[in-house]
Amino acid sequence: MFPLDELVAAAWPAPTVHHIDRWRLRHAGGVTKRANSVLPLGEPGDLEDAVARAEQFYTGLGLPTVFSISSQTHLDAFLDDRGYALVDPTLAMVRDLASAAAPEEVRITDGPSDAWLDLWWSVDGRHGEVRPAVAERILTGVPAGYASLDGAAVGRAVPQGEWLGVYAMAVAPDARRRGLGRRVLRALLAWGRLRGCRRAYLVVVERNAAARALYAGEGFVEKGGYHYRVRNVTSP
Repeated sequence: MFPLDELVAAAWPAPTVHHIDRWRLRHAGGVTKRANSVLPLGEPGDLEDAVARAEQFYTGLGLPTVFSISSQTHLDAFLDDRGYALVDPTLAMVRDLASAAAPEEVRITDGPSDAWLDLWWSVDGRHGEVRPAVAERILTGVPAGYASLDGAAVGRAVPQGEWLGVYAMAVAPDARRRGLGRRVLRALLAWGRLRGCRRAYLVVVERNAAARALYAGEGFVEKGGYHYRVRNVTSP
């Protein structure tokens, strides 16, 4: 079994979560769609009412309403009819860790330094140049390993029982095509194996062909995925 939705939600925790039946309405000040979206883990009693309540929640925060959709085809069709755009199709990729070996030069710590956070945000941040404090709260919300190499590449791994989640892979633009990301990835996988994880997973936006090629070259294969449905209900 590969409980993708639950694994991702646990590894990338939103500071604030509200509930509508089995739906989780996550809020993190607008930092990342993953932490500011509805995670629908079951069917609500009244779908239209539940969606309207979710819209009211995010509208009150001044945010667009975002749903993370994996296998919820009925909800996906309902949101499409309601005017929600489909954005960021994302693939999940998995591999086993039986053969993971670590490059010695990669440093892994139990917390991110300011330099680590700044590099990740400079590459992956989508909300301006200033890194908000909530970004660090998301990244440090669960125990994890934080890898860095030459001040130019970083990554994060979250042990989750038999699974190891790999997140926040980032390489400085002027340091790419030197194999730094590959070495960070290998180090994180070996780190997870030593902590009892048997399999690893990661998620990557479908359009990121370079990252997908890297992960496939390291033995990851596609296994499901998700996309977002987005509607800015705050607009007139």
